[in-house]
Amino acid sequence: MTHRARWTSRKHPRERPAPPAAAPGADSPDAAEPAVRVTDLTVVSTTGGHPLLDAGSLTVRPGHVVALTGPSGAGKTTLLRAVCGALPPGTERAGGEVEVLGRPVLRLAERELRALRRHHVAYVGQDPGSRLNPRMRVRSLLRETAARPAPDTVERLLAEVRLPVDEGLADRRPGALSGGQQRRVALARALAREPVVLLLDEPTAGLHPALRDGVGDLLRHLATEHRLAIALSCHDADLVSRLADEVVELRPAARPSSTVIPYAPYAPYAPGTALPARRPAPSADAPARPPAPTEATVPSDAPATAAPATPAAPTPALLTVRDLGAVVGPRRARRTVLRGVGLALPAGGSIGIVGVSGSGKTTLARAVVGLHKPAAGAVALRGTPLAASVHGRSRDQRRRMQLVPQDPLGALNPSVTAGAAIARPLRLHHRTGGADARARVAELLGQVALPADFADRYPHELSGGQRQRVSIARALAARPDVLVCDEVTSALDGETATAIMDLLVALRERHGLALALISHDLRLIGDRTDTVLVLDAGRAVEAGPTERVFRAPEHAVTQALLAGRLPAAGPASVA
Repeated sequence: MTHRARWTSRKHPRERPAPPAAAPGADSPDAAEPAVRVTDLTVVSTTGGHPLLDAGSLTVRPGHVVALTGPSGAGKTTLLRAVCGALPPGTERAGGEVEVLGRPVLRLAERELRALRRHHVAYVGQDPGSRLNPRMRVRSLLRETAARPAPDTVERLLAEVRLPVDEGLADRRPGALSGGQQRRVALARALAREPVVLLLDEPTAGLHPALRDGVGDLLRHLATEHRLAIALSCHDADLVSRLADEVVELRPAARPSSTVIPYAPYAPYAPGTALPARRPAPSADAPARPPAPTEATVPSDAPATAAPATPAAPTPALLTVRDLGAVVGPRRARRTVLRGVGLALPAGGSIGIVGVSGSGKTTLARAVVGLHKPAAGAVALRGTPLAASVHGRSRDQRRRMQLVPQDPLGALNPSVTAGAAIARPLRLHHRTGGADARARVAELLGQVALPADFADRYPHELSGGQRQRVSIARALAARPDVLVCDEVTSALDGETATAIMDLLVALRERHGLALALISHDLRLIGDRTDTVLVLDAGRAVEAGPTERVFRAPEHAVTQALLAGRLPAAGPASVA
């Protein structure tokens, strides 16, 4: 069943009632009393009065999974937060009702609301890493929320969310985990409470397809066997079609007639088959640029099948990374997470960096831009060696290399508007201010498919996808030479993801912008990169022209990734 609605956000759930029981004589979950009932809910901003959710309705019964779909900004996150009574500041309910386990969430006392969240309702947001205490180890994070602690609680929860139980992961802190691992730890924390209602905002964003399938199977199992009422937002059409009992399609209140173009569900590449059509070549009147082969290197001790590709025509490198190594953890428990990784990226070139969650992709990106100090190796820009830390680099060097991180919520100052965040690099690097800055901010917002009036909105007034687009616009404002994008489309609907990738390709072709794209979406990598670098357990195992690697992968890890499978377990790693 598909419902169509428009939505907005608000704050409220409470208390600790008993889980709902099935109606008398009912033999199936369909006859059970709804665990969640939302009726004509409208949420608006208290500052601008604009709606975040317009007359939304939702019903979730025990044993059912309901998926919220729709473009970024349609109100999916707002609706989920309304159900658990945790709307962001600066919003208010303008109409409608929310009931959870028969309780009027919007009218509960604070103590009742806390009790409801503590015992029966669990919510995992779109940026779960920002909610994990960075000083606590995974083991303590899971024990902290366990409803019934037992000696095997931590191991059981880790196994349930497909995390390794024998590689020391339980003793790591969140900073030593990849984005995908942080997401699964947050899910494990939610499951540890044994909730009746489970709310998940993009639970599979940034995960390898095989892990997405595993999480989907887990959620289906929890709903069916444990009668959880599960509501989740999701842009993955394939996962929704396999997992959801019902689908609620949301439309932005400001664009009620807008049409969402479904994103093609993930389909593994079969080695030897054709790749999707490449992006159209630049028009005849576009500035010409020379071929820009990108080189990625594989350590000499890697298997012989993973020999690096030899560029057809050497081109001076804009960005050079040589034998990069990185470690994480305290001094007494240091772990090597990158080993001898290298690449060379020319102006106008593009490289895709792929690998399972925890293979080292994010660590590589952060080390290149100076946010993670390497333990070995060197990074050079236009032949000039760069300081290991961003603090030792000049302002111009920092401007020339920009990172769009995986977690836009943690990257944007909550007290600064989107317009001010985008204007800051204009002022710092280009001395642009006043009317010129406002015009440039509006132009950059337009480039990432956001209206100009979004400049006046704060991060909490934006959806996860909208925050990601603001983060991209802020990076582009610096006019970088190299743009490193870490899973920038994972929180976007298919139409917007394609538009963002097309924008990056256009900037690359028009201005010679060099792109390093980290993504689990191999279609985006295969369609828009010159070369690809495959990481596994912190090592580069295969590299070369994207078309050649994707058509005829030589390493077992690459073959598994392209087939949509998880590679065989290797040494512990972190991204």
